[in-house]
Amino acid sequence: MNNKRKRRLGDRKEGRKLRTLDPIKRAMPYIMPKRSDSQNFFTEKLDIAEAEKFCREQIKAGRKNFSLLHVIIAAYIRVVSQRPAINRFVSGQTIYARNNIEVLMTIKKKMTLDSEDACIKVIFEPTDTVYDVYDKFNKIVEENKGDGEGNATEDFAKILNYIPRFLLRFVIWFIKTLDYYGILPKFILDLSPFHGSMIITSMGSLGIRPIYHHIYDFGNLPVFVAYGAKQRGVKMNDEGEVVRYRYIEMKVTTDERICDGYYYASAFKMMKRIFENPSVLEYPPEQVVEDID
Repeated sequence: MNNKRKRRLGDRKEGRKLRTLDPIKRAMPYIMPKRSDSQNFFTEKLDIAEAEKFCREQIKAGRKNFSLLHVIIAAYIRVVSQRPAINRFVSGQTIYARNNIEVLMTIKKKMTLDSEDACIKVIFEPTDTVYDVYDKFNKIVEENKGDGEGNATEDFAKILNYIPRFLLRFVIWFIKTLDYYGILPKFILDLSPFHGSMIITSMGSLGIRPIYHHIYDFGNLPVFVAYGAKQRGVKMNDEGEVVRYRYIEMKVTTDERICDGYYYASAFKMMKRIFENPSVLEYPPEQVVEDID
């Protein structure tokens, strides 16, 4: 994406500063300095008929454990390729366009109550197909499941855990300060579960409906997506008939400072269309739209 551009003064390691924003958008991070000040909440029901059929076809083709999660992530990545503003972030009260697409998810190493969690981060390109998503995502998941050694994020958290409380407050303040000024070391950015494009959680794997999950003031994650268990409902089709259907509910929390409501609405309507017609994800997008300068 933007990683092919020459880095300029004011850019960060993970993104480039947007210099042609209108004055209102530029002022928003000062009016609402925290992500908790600027959270918007959105919910949508996604018809899963075509997506489930698509998943069954992929499993028959040998793609083990191919699921709705892969389709949702692939649909989101495709939307980013066409609506790049949802991949912006706010750091140091400045709005940036992210260089790549970083999707985070917390997974259970084992499906037991006392199992440890592992936070994974997977880097995607806007040209990725659903098959690229499946391969990249599953590779990282398999590396982090079971009783093996923890990943870099877990190792860093364990180091922080050994620091005495009075000193830990200073360390966290120091990290936040480095982050504010865009000089946080890249290795911390790479392992941080608070820096990325989007974080997603499946409440469906727990058998419950999704929640509106807050987005964090620390870091720069602008979007949190949660989706729930499969449900049955009724809706009106194009012919005006009431029909039964199966769906999942998706709840999204967004940082309203990165783009306006009209843009978000356009992006999530596109995501719904793509998810409900997943065959388009088998091929790369015809073109990738770049964000503004």
